[in-house]
Amino acid sequence: MKRIKYFDYNATHPPIPGLLTKILEEYEEDFFNPSGPTRFSLARQGKIEEARKVLAKLTGKDPKGFVFVSSGTEADYSLIYFAKQSIKTTAYLSPFEHAAMYSSFRSLGIPYKVLGTDKSGLVSISELESHLKNEPGPVFILHAGNETGVIQPIEELAEVSAKYGMPFYSDLIQSFSKIPVPFSVLNGFTFSGHKIGGGLGSSVLWFDPKHLPEGGVFQGGNQENGHRAGTENSPSILALAEAAKIQFAEMENKNKRLEYYRNKIESKLKSLGAEIVAENSARLFSTTFALLPLDDLDFFMMGMEEKGFAVSTGSSCKSRSREAAPSLLAMGYTNEEALRAIRISTGLYTTEEEVDSLLIALEETILSIR
Repeated sequence: MKRIKYFDYNATHPPIPGLLTKILEEYEEDFFNPSGPTRFSLARQGKIEEARKVLAKLTGKDPKGFVFVSSGTEADYSLIYFAKQSIKTTAYLSPFEHAAMYSSFRSLGIPYKVLGTDKSGLVSISELESHLKNEPGPVFILHAGNETGVIQPIEELAEVSAKYGMPFYSDLIQSFSKIPVPFSVLNGFTFSGHKIGGGLGSSVLWFDPKHLPEGGVFQGGNQENGHRAGTENSPSILALAEAAKIQFAEMENKNKRLEYYRNKIESKLKSLGAEIVAENSARLFSTTFALLPLDDLDFFMMGMEEKGFAVSTGSSCKSRSREAAPSLLAMGYTNEEALRAIRISTGLYTTEEEVDSLLIALEETILSIR
């Protein structure tokens, strides 16, 4: 984890030290197929059910509604698959969803409308109400932007949805265990193990079990209570649950530290001529999205890597393509402005020493290019 100075936690969280080793060592001894008929398999299945109960306790939701899947993309797709039954005419989405969300709607042939926004990075509650009044439909709004870090007011948005009898769903992949989440207002949500230090291979969706239809995206087996066929990745599931417990316990102290780091980072960036995106909106303490005063980020990224720093130009699903971040275009930034964006994201293991060295590297790199 310390081979480089890591500032890309929004892409993936470093594994919690020792967690995966502990889980895999246990798996080598207790490797049974959870779906098998023996008591050994039943014991393995029991551990998965315990993981479900851990998540239920952390969120206050019914454990029967948790379905373990492979990735955040599959979780989002499955959420839409299960919600399709409630979409009579159209659905409403924010302009900040993960690409998997929009693709899921298109793949399943479900009409949807994208809500507007501005440079605050917030969706309009009044616009949503206007749409729901004229054409009611389920609402899908991610909680925190993976690029901007902007936190949507999902309690108020869910209240408007409920006013018109519509369910409210949220992608929590960037907010789960980072900030308090009003789980009680959600009819469904998703989150991912590798975003919280549990390693790759397991993500989760929760869907109100009273409305959870039979079957799932993958069929042909009765795993996950019949909602996701395929042998469960039990080591990753157990790692996810353990990571969630650790992150929830650390949340308050961690956020005090990360807010302090964010203020230092953004003060330095502004002194160098950068613009902080949605600076005055509620944002994750871990996330800074900034437009640099440079024409081309390629030299900047190479310079930072040479100095041993990992930062990002935005969402992992888009960063290699060097396309303008859709979130910035939706907020009213030009394509040229959007191509100057970098994301710096911190987490549980970020130290002040690393932050201080980042500030020096940012200044040296930006000034050398300008």
